[in-house]
Amino acid sequence: MKVLLAITGILLFSGISAQERIDLLTVSTRYGLPSALNEFDGEAVETGLLINAKVPLVLSEKTVWFNNITFNQSTVSYDFDSEDISAEDLQLYGFIVQTGIVQKLTNDRAFQLLFVPRYMTDFNNPSSGAWQFGAIGLYEKCYHEKLRLRYGFLFNQELGGPLLVPLVDVLWQFKPKWSVSGLFPIYGKLNYHYSEKLTVGISHFGLITSFDLEEESRGTYMERASIDLSLFARRQVFGDFFVEGRLGYALGRSYEQYRKDEQIDFRMSILRFGDNRNDPLNFTFEDGIITSLRFVYSIPIPE
Repeated sequence: MKVLLAITGILLFSGISAQERIDLLTVSTRYGLPSALNEFDGEAVETGLLINAKVPLVLSEKTVWFNNITFNQSTVSYDFDSEDISAEDLQLYGFIVQTGIVQKLTNDRAFQLLFVPRYMTDFNNPSSGAWQFGAIGLYEKCYHEKLRLRYGFLFNQELGGPLLVPLVDVLWQFKPKWSVSGLFPIYGKLNYHYSEKLTVGISHFGLITSFDLEEESRGTYMERASIDLSLFARRQVFGDFFVEGRLGYALGRSYEQYRKDEQIDFRMSILRFGDNRNDPLNFTFEDGIITSLRFVYSIPIPE
């Protein structure tokens, strides 16, 4: 019962039918079809795994301590046409925690303030340089029973320099079967609720992340960027368990390795101010088709 109360406190809105569930546990696999290398003849294949869990704790009727824990793993495998060129597979790991207060102010207003530590590494030689620290702040306003917005910012001290992202969190049911949901510009969905058990639509996900790479001779970091545009279908298979498939295209995808003394002075979303970096040290590859399969445990929100 306390978990259900916590979920109500986190969402802090009522009467919006565009999202009647919250995903407590998500396990997602990712596969990118082979993409051509930019520098040499050959291909690269990107795969990944993501596990996310939400753990809300009720402190009072108006206050919830919210915890969102994510593990992600990305692999890039190289296949060169020439035997004279080779590169080891790239393995990257990320542990991200969002923890903090969700505070209800009035029936239609609230705010969230979350501390966001990250540990991003290749685990070849883990060090304190893999730690990154950031925060998310959001102010919420429920305009009517079919529209709730949150406004705010995400800040993270990326290894390549500070990153600030303006955020708009949207939950809007603009037609009986149509809705928009997501935290823009990071992720979002245009949903068509075909039936109680099936939702289809368009999704996007775009985020810059950086990973600490420790080598014997010098320290470097890997910066990953991509905007994933996909068609998706989400089906309730039994009880509170769902399966979601995605098929799309990774735009502007890059894995770029730089020395730690090569920095960007400041970045706001995709805008860069003072990019003092040279060409990447590693092999890069082109955009390409991506697929994803997700298994989700999602429980209904109490009315």
